[in-house]
Amino acid sequence: MIERIHMPERPASERKNDFLEVNKGYTQEQAINEASRCIQCKNPLCVSGCPVEINIPGFIKAIAQNNPDLAIKVLKEKNNLAGVCGRVCPQEEQCELKCILSKKSKSVAIGNLERYTADWAMDSSITQNQDVKNNGKKVAVIGSGPAGLTCAGDLAKEGFAVTVFESLHLAGGVLRYGIPQFRLPPKVLNTEITNLEKSGVKIELNCLVGRTIPLMELFSQGFNAIFVGTGAGLPKFFNISGENLNHIYSANEFLVRVNLMNAFSFPKYDTPIYSGKTVAVFGGGNTAMDSARTALRLGAQKVYLIYRRSQDEMPARAEEAKHAQEEGVIFTMLTNPIKFIGDEAGKVSAVECVKMELTEPDESGRRKPRTIEGSNFQIEIDMAVIAIGLGPNPLLPSQTANLKTDKYGHLIIDETAMTSIPGVFAGGDIVGGETVIQAMGMGKRAARSIIEYIKSSS
Repeated sequence: MIERIHMPERPASERKNDFLEVNKGYTQEQAINEASRCIQCKNPLCVSGCPVEINIPGFIKAIAQNNPDLAIKVLKEKNNLAGVCGRVCPQEEQCELKCILSKKSKSVAIGNLERYTADWAMDSSITQNQDVKNNGKKVAVIGSGPAGLTCAGDLAKEGFAVTVFESLHLAGGVLRYGIPQFRLPPKVLNTEITNLEKSGVKIELNCLVGRTIPLMELFSQGFNAIFVGTGAGLPKFFNISGENLNHIYSANEFLVRVNLMNAFSFPKYDTPIYSGKTVAVFGGGNTAMDSARTALRLGAQKVYLIYRRSQDEMPARAEEAKHAQEEGVIFTMLTNPIKFIGDEAGKVSAVECVKMELTEPDESGRRKPRTIEGSNFQIEIDMAVIAIGLGPNPLLPSQTANLKTDKYGHLIIDETAMTSIPGVFAGGDIVGGETVIQAMGMGKRAARSIIEYIKSSS
């Protein structure tokens, strides 16, 4: 049995000082050797673990035969964002978790092989787009995040004229503003979006549906159906004393300024950002890891990752936690903030915390944290980033009559992904998705429903 081939990484001492990509990718030889580990199961459970239904054994077999051209064709049959997924999809919890090799050894590195294939296509300028005859039907997609781009790509393959409406000046949604360049380089995302445009998808930027144009007006413009993928843009906070002090960011604002607006290159780009020397990042997910590692790259001397549970309960990918610790992020577990303290200028100068202990599991299966009385202590900081989650973007529901939401603000959809308004479908974080690949899966399922809806309405 060949050992799973580890993807080469740049050393932590080097990478923590810049925004270049951490993982270096497989060489041709490494990819072929890793692909040869796949035993080509007759009943490939890995496929059942893939939200976008990729023919995993098919593209891996092509790599093992040193046929990357065939591999990218197989990938593109189901996945329009392979370069993205190969980098940020949590394969270890999905397809790789179900790989039969994981029972006795380590699973095939499906994600690494997907990245290798997508990068080969990008470096070879291979798009794999097919000419499709327009069927005369139009679909509007609101939001250019993973759900919207996936839905748009699948509809374009079937001959629909698709227009994606994006409120920002660049397409990509959370892929653009929420994931740092050292994990997802802009070149990769730009290539994926350009390929979608070559397939016929039109992207209209700087158009905030709900403000620039009412949602329902799109129907009067000739669109036969609408997909809403506006994501989660409402930051969550602790609601504790001092949270409004200067130099306390939501992770959303912090990462948007850095990732989308290139604040790390100021004054080359005109968006400045305050860079603290001692930074506290609160949360245990991938966004918290991204924020902590970004703060290091902006020049912080100390970065504390403060989380109320233990490291075992953190929802962040194990690889991201490993990279963060290698780069010097100080993991401060079983700790919760209760008050921010400011100086005379109104800037944060410290955070008061309490220690926590774990009790019985909650409904998610993770053990509940409980405060240890009398355990208060302070950490001196000059900047904080709160990364404890985002709520669904409330703009569109608030501006659209009869678009129903649940008590959390998520759009309510039926089994076909249709909302309370006929012809309006939705997917991704706006309905409660949790990861990029889950959002893509929702976009794919919604595209199928939109096709059936338009056919039945014709």
